[in-house]
Parts: sequence; structure tokens; C-alpha cells
Amino acid sequence: MTDLDAFNALPEEEARRRLAECLDVPRWIDTVLEGRPYADRGALLKVAEVAAETMSDEELDAALDHHPRIGERGAGGHDEEHSSREQAGVDPADRDVAGRLAAGNRAYEEKFDRVFLIRASGRSGPQILAELDRRLDNDPDTERAETVTQLREIALLRLEQVL
Repeated sequence: MTDLDAFNALPEEEARRRLAECLDVPRWIDTVLEGRPYADRGALLKVAEVAAETMSDEELDAALDHHPRIGERGAGGHDEEHSSREQAGVDPADRDVAGRLAAGNRAYEEKFDRVFLIRASGRSGPQILAELDRRLDNDPDTERAETVTQLREIALLRLEQVL
């Protein structure tokens, strides 16, 4: 049995729980579940990707509630295991980067009224800081679209791990 076969065979509640770890948006979870059984990984990932391309404001807010600030590890309702692994490139002992991330997070939240989100996996602290600085120049609509894109990328990475 492949990992995809195992995913296809999961009881619905277990599949929901695992998908919620990827992207806790009920519409997205329902769409992915409705496609089971999947013939191959590519088909599953395509459905998941398309379903995550757009989000209502409520879905966006709910999804962001499950992500800690960059530079903070998951806690207080955030997915600690995923967050720690994804933010592995951010060295918490690097006080300069940590301070700049904290200041950038505050500036971002003041401007956009939500947590800064980026697919941190595979990125270093300085790379994340450069993206944060760049995105602070975005207008609200452009930044909202970038945030949805980042959520989609994170969801797909996590879904690969579920498989």
C-alpha cells in the first residue's frame, strides 16, 4: 500500500484532521476530501492547489490563526511541529536577525493588521527579512494576494509531508 492509498483509505475524520494541519480552511478540506480516491499524487496536489488559490477574508483570517510570527516557534494554538521544522533556517540565537524580524513583524502587523506569513521552509533568516522588507512596500490588495500564495505553498508542502 502506498502513502496515497493510505490517505485515500483514511476515515473521514482522520483525513480532516490531517488536512487541517496543512490548511485549516473547511472549504479547502471539503474539496480535497471530495476528490478521494485519488489515482496519483499529482491529481491530489492539483486539487489541493486549485482549492487554495482563492480565500475569503474569513478563510484567510482563520488560516492565519494557525501560524506563529516568523521568528517565533509554534505555541498557543499554532502547529509547533510544522512551524519549528519550517522555520529551521531562522536561527533564534542570532540576536540581530531576531530583533529585525520582531521589528518587521510589528511594522507589518501595524500596516496590514495580520501576521506576516511566508513559506519559510528552505529560507534563511536574512532571506525572510529581505522578503518582509519588500512586502512592506506592497499595497493591501497585493499583499493579501501574496499572503494567499504563501498559505497555498505552505499547505502543499505540508500535504506532501502528510503523504
